[in-house]
Amino acid sequence: MDVIQIVVIGLIATVLIVVVKTQRPELALLLSVAAGIILFLLVLGKIGSIIDIVRDLADRAGIGSIYLGTILKIIGIAYIAEFGAQICRDAGEGAVATKIEFASKILIMVLAVPIVVAVLDALLKLVP
Repeated sequence: MDVIQIVVIGLIATVLIVVVKTQRPELALLLSVAAGIILFLLVLGKIGSIIDIVRDLADRAGIGSIYLGTILKIIGIAYIAEFGAQICRDAGEGAVATKIEFASKILIMVLAVPIVVAVLDALLKLVP
């Protein structure tokens, strides 16, 4: 029933933000950030178990820990960038949100290059 707890916290935060936003918009933004952090902390344990499962599968498949670490970094960048971009959008700064998303895509591409090279090398070894 974790989802009920998450939804209730989200709804309470939303009501508080709507009430506060008319008088103190800067406080409403801080409430939004705090709610996001609280919700993230609630699911942090679940993320740890997912990472453990992925590591176990990678070990069984013989995937190097370097590649797995890179993939986990890419996933982390994507989630953190999305969180930051949504906060910027909530604050009415869509342009900054777009820049965050663009920069994170560049970082993801930089991290993905070694994986793409490894995949291409493996494919070239299969082709006579």
